[in-house]
Amino acid sequence: MTFLRNTWYVAMWAETLTAGGLEPRTLLNEQIVFFRDADGAAHALADRCPHRFAPLHRGALHPDADGNTRLHCAYHGLEFSTSGICIHNPHGKLPKADVLAYPLVERHSLLWIWMGAPGSANPDLIPEFDILNTDAAVQISQRDHLLMKASWDLITDNLLDLSHVSFLHEGILGNDETVAAEIDVDRDGDRITVRRFMTDVTVPGLFDLLFRRDGGHIDLWNDMRWDAPGCMRNNAGVTDPGGTREDGTGIFGTHFLTPETDRTTWYHFAAVRQNPIPAPSEIAEELRDKLTEMRRIAFADQDAPMIEAQQTRRDAADAAGEIPVLLAIDKGPAAYKRVMERLLAAEG
Repeated sequence: MTFLRNTWYVAMWAETLTAGGLEPRTLLNEQIVFFRDADGAAHALADRCPHRFAPLHRGALHPDADGNTRLHCAYHGLEFSTSGICIHNPHGKLPKADVLAYPLVERHSLLWIWMGAPGSANPDLIPEFDILNTDAAVQISQRDHLLMKASWDLITDNLLDLSHVSFLHEGILGNDETVAAEIDVDRDGDRITVRRFMTDVTVPGLFDLLFRRDGGHIDLWNDMRWDAPGCMRNNAGVTDPGGTREDGTGIFGTHFLTPETDRTTWYHFAAVRQNPIPAPSEIAEELRDKLTEMRRIAFADQDAPMIEAQQTRRDAADAAGEIPVLLAIDKGPAAYKRVMERLLAAEG
């Protein structure tokens, strides 16, 4: 699989990378080690010492006399600066023994990594996810993640065609009344937004929890925004039939897909409540926990097994030269794929 390179990917939630820790990740088939320096700034280096290719994440972080952080290789003691330069070799002079340093930016409670040419990294290209900057802990679910055994594009197809929630997530995110929906696809430059609107339907479980808790009828919307290559924000909510969005409530669901390999994907997700109905602190905390739990069930217990099984069948279909049937609900996946084809062609 060809990956888009000159773009920002989510490496991990920023809270995952703790002081003094060395966090290894494989991204786009490249082994990378992440760590923080003495000032707390995050860095990323190729996780491979140039001498016999020992994994650097098995080493340790050491301060030098000036307080600068060095990454010490546990195999033969070479040490590297945060910019990847080999600054200490206990065995005498060596040819150049530097390692690749990846541009890394901490923003929106995430660590963003640039996987293309380092000199072309522009932080202004990181998509906007200010909703994740909230200080109101009870309004945001757990910052969660999965390592899914499927390629990133299958997961993107799943998220940009939310008709599946009526079947795969029945009772949590959809039901038989939400199958029929108005679907519109908007394009703003390279950004795609897929909008689904369902009127006067029985409220699904997650939204009932956040709204009236009466199992009644509502209008339901899902506006999934996609930024290349795998950053999505779902504006999803409910209101009284015929009511305005401002009178309803819902969530901003965030989804970040970063290929680990051709057939495995890091999937980071969280949800921020929008227009939350006021509640006592203990009720708000309970809602947060339930929101986290229900989304984890939907993604880990329902989406993941289906998409992972789909991956094996797609591999067999590809080998047999078969292509998938397209339905009317595939407007969103078709739109983002056209954008990706153009971006990959321009980069290649």
